[in-house]
Amino acid sequence: MKNFNLGYVIFLSLVAAGGGFLFGYDTAVISGTISQVSEIYGLDAVSQGWYVGCALLGSILGVAASGKMSDTWGRKPTMILSAILFSASAIGCALCSDFTSLVAYRIIGGVGIGVASIVCPMYISEIAVTKIRGTLVSTYQLAITIGFVAAYLANYMVLNYSLTAPVGEGLWNEIMVTQVYRGMLGLETIPALLFFAVIFMLPESPRWLIVNGKADKAVTTFNKIYVEQSDSEQQVEEVKQSVGNEVKSDVKLLFSPGIFTALVCGTLIAILGQFMGVNAVLYYGPKIFEDAGLSSGDSLFYQVLVGMVNMLTTVLALFIIDKVGRKKLIYYGVSGMIVSLILIAFYFTMGAKLGIPSVVMLVLFLLYVFFTAVSICAVVWVLLSEMYPTRVRGLAMSIAGFALWIGTYLVGQLTPWLLETITASGTFLLFAVMCLPYLFIMWRYIPETAGKSLEEIEHYWTNRKK
Repeated sequence: MKNFNLGYVIFLSLVAAGGGFLFGYDTAVISGTISQVSEIYGLDAVSQGWYVGCALLGSILGVAASGKMSDTWGRKPTMILSAILFSASAIGCALCSDFTSLVAYRIIGGVGIGVASIVCPMYISEIAVTKIRGTLVSTYQLAITIGFVAAYLANYMVLNYSLTAPVGEGLWNEIMVTQVYRGMLGLETIPALLFFAVIFMLPESPRWLIVNGKADKAVTTFNKIYVEQSDSEQQVEEVKQSVGNEVKSDVKLLFSPGIFTALVCGTLIAILGQFMGVNAVLYYGPKIFEDAGLSSGDSLFYQVLVGMVNMLTTVLALFIIDKVGRKKLIYYGVSGMIVSLILIAFYFTMGAKLGIPSVVMLVLFLLYVFFTAVSICAVVWVLLSEMYPTRVRGLAMSIAGFALWIGTYLVGQLTPWLLETITASGTFLLFAVMCLPYLFIMWRYIPETAGKSLEEIEHYWTNRKK
């Protein structure tokens, strides 16, 4: 077994995971700004929906472009670009003069989300050692959940500050007192600039360097990761053998039989994961809670509670994903999701008739969030970052990520219609049914990748055709 510098590898992973924190913050912070932005700019329902969804459009654009950029420019420059986009968006949202410019800066932030969602987990996967690769890539998902909670808390604290601070004049007063949405969105500037600064401390991905004919620089990075120089040289040779004679990204490789199967499977699990209900709960949880009879409570409290369960469960997943394995986590977690979703559907059908307290529904939701966070949310970025050959990893992840964001968009648009048309009970039963094809694909096509090097995983796919 190769000895490695654990502290250095963790440092590299945590820096790259900073993109996940910004992803989570930028996605969640919008929830606390909707009412004030709607009031200030006189938004109708359509304009309000555009304000909420415009960043998602940017995310789709970012995902579509990030794979090619990361394969061409490198992982590090692409992460720097995402940090610039996050910073520009945060500063612009805090200082914008009208609604049109606010939307424009939200779209810019969305592009940053899309870019970070591809390049950050990919970078972690490529610098990680096999033994703890799942744990390290899972830090990205953990950072997303921490970003969610940080955004909820930031919204709460900024709002409380505005209620107690004296009303005055000047830019600070406008941002933090009279138009607090600017402060909520603008606070992202601090972590965004920090992320931008620390990225320069990272080396380029050694696997990307080898693919682009810079093996000497890759050896330098591997020497910092592995204790023995012989292990570094062996790792370089393994990557070279996997890459073969080609040293540039080859789009045609995506359509070779084994790799195309991997691409289709990755795309399917990315989009199906969105139709299993997780984003419906994150986006429309407060409304669902209210419809279930929890309107007397504080919706912000329930939102924070969901975020905390999501974050703490991701911590658990981080510690067990390499020990339990990706597939077992999916089997156990998705099975729990199915049971939770069926029970939630039963509550909406029979809860009132049987006099079941509404708090039971809240517990079922938190149970569903637990099973989701420990399985599909923790595993999806790990699998997508390790399934594809180095030559086309960026492009393949971009395609799968594009499918994921399209699924997210569709769920966001369809959930209100589903809740109205087939009722909450029918909606959650539909989510439960969508778990079944996900389980089938994982069982039939996806190999267990825990404990295998990226080159061994690539060998599995390229030899499926044989």
